[in-house]
Amino acid sequence: MSYVDGYVLPIPRKNLKAYRRMAAWGRRTWMKHGALDYKECVGEDLKVKWGTPFTRQMKLKAGETVVFAYVVFKSRAHRDRVNAQVMKAMQGQAMPKKMPFDVKRMVYGGFKTLVG
Repeated sequence: MSYVDGYVLPIPRKNLKAYRRMAAWGRRTWMKHGALDYKECVGEDLKVKWGTPFTRQMKLKAGETVVFAYVVFKSRAHRDRVNAQVMKAMQGQAMPKKMPFDVKRMVYGGFKTLVG
């Protein structure tokens, strides 16, 4: 079994280029410190015929889309070790003055793999 950190966030389409730079740094950093996989995905087919669409659940505003992302680890303990190393690495980095998305609208959680 494995462990996954997952998150979903709304983002203005005009900020995707800036977000992509952050995501590329994130991938390099998490993978360097031991993550098994790291994916950042941007919404494309969000007008679904069943279930609750991300657009409604995330209360998207005009000009926004959704990013769905996840990081895979061996276990929760492995996740905790890797994330501690990543947080340490982030301390030496200059954070953007303004994030390219609304952090308060981001949803996040850690998940034990059920199937896969």
